[in-house]
Amino acid sequence: MHQMTLAEIARGLADKKFSSEELTKVLLARITQLDPQLNSFISLTEELALEQAKAADTRRANGESGALLGAPIAHKDLFCTQGIRTSCGSKMLDNFKAPYDATVVAKLAAAGAVTLGKTNMDEFAMGSANESSWYGAVKNPWNLEHVPGGSSGGSAAAVAARLLPAATATDTGGSIRQPAAFTNLTGLKPTYGRVSRWGMIAYASSLDQGGPLARTAEDCAILLQGMAGFDQNDSTSIDEPVPDYSASLGDSLQGLRIGVPKEYFSAGLDPRIAELIQNSIQQLQKLGAVIKEISLPNMQHAIPAYYVIAPAEASSNLSRFDGVRFGHRCENPENLIDLYKRSRGEGFGPEVQRRIMVGAYALSAGYYDAYYLKAQKIRRLVKNDFMAAFNEVDIILGPTTPNPAWKLGAKNSDPVAAYLEDVYTITANLAGLPGLSMPAGFVDGLPVGVQLLAPYFQEGRLLNVAHQYQLNTDWHTRTPTGF
Repeated sequence: MHQMTLAEIARGLADKKFSSEELTKVLLARITQLDPQLNSFISLTEELALEQAKAADTRRANGESGALLGAPIAHKDLFCTQGIRTSCGSKMLDNFKAPYDATVVAKLAAAGAVTLGKTNMDEFAMGSANESSWYGAVKNPWNLEHVPGGSSGGSAAAVAARLLPAATATDTGGSIRQPAAFTNLTGLKPTYGRVSRWGMIAYASSLDQGGPLARTAEDCAILLQGMAGFDQNDSTSIDEPVPDYSASLGDSLQGLRIGVPKEYFSAGLDPRIAELIQNSIQQLQKLGAVIKEISLPNMQHAIPAYYVIAPAEASSNLSRFDGVRFGHRCENPENLIDLYKRSRGEGFGPEVQRRIMVGAYALSAGYYDAYYLKAQKIRRLVKNDFMAAFNEVDIILGPTTPNPAWKLGAKNSDPVAAYLEDVYTITANLAGLPGLSMPAGFVDGLPVGVQLLAPYFQEGRLLNVAHQYQLNTDWHTRTPTGF
């Protein structure tokens, strides 16, 4: 059962080959047995999962249907879940039980999805390796000595190891797509505003976006269908009709114009990954796509702009964690200032503290115009580059990451080296565009991803291209040894 995709599970449940309760018990046992190697879960919700599974079986017996009805998933541990710990991977929120469900959690529960637990993540979603979690690093099932990517590494490792078929995740600068590439999964960052952020604990509010992680584009289409939609509780949610993402998966790629930015193939890209990307381009050409070289001239400025904007927003968002209202509180504070200082110093880890300090500096009097305002101007230039490119092409293609997954601890002493791994992904967040990573091969036994970007609200186009590619390749079917 654990080898089935979300689509196969939906068909099996519809055909009454097994029940949701049976499947849930199998996967919970598998998590208990195998997750100690990976550390991909922070919390297991066995009691809730079995309740939801039994309820889904009853709904099916009463004539209801739906692709997610009875399907097991997990949530990244920054989606609030009522009565269940929502930690954000931080000591600061280790004792926090959310009093309500995030919109994404509520929507998927209403669709009948079964929540198996909450997955590990970089603390407050700050990281590219899933090593900054207070609960310890997550390990890549393809090689336990390597990182699974971040910040959604727990969701990625769990799905890649076949502990469950799909999971929710979030992407602020590549945190869905990069872990997908590192663990041989398909991961989709939707258009900013497509998926509600209400109840999703914020890192950088103008960049964060929830999305699906799964093994196939078909599965991502199913999960996104349940996640997407307008939410009046979220002021950044966009009231745009949600199409049937599964309906367009079979569309032909004949005549599809794919742009390949010349800036992507620079000296920083591992030549073995470049070769795999070229192989993917050739495969899509065989399916009828037309390839055109394009330029994104302001891409070189994206990383410095992002690492001003994101920390600035983080410093503002995380100011609410002060030891007073909720979260970690220090012991025996001498006064209010001591309470603030020690509660935040004890509750936040080094990476979070680093970004708060950078952000506070960028927003401070005398530096706002020089850093934050200039970064926002660069952000507009990056968006303009994409708008010009999409006048010429339908999709933009390139590598998801410049290198395969690195060894655990290899970049801990050099944060900037880790930041540079986001070079291909952060532009989509700065511009608010949808992006998808899909499996494209292996380097030294470690997975590699190819990234697709599309115009606003064209998630269906990304899923269609990825699905057609996966019908003609088998990279996404590979399973890590031992799982």
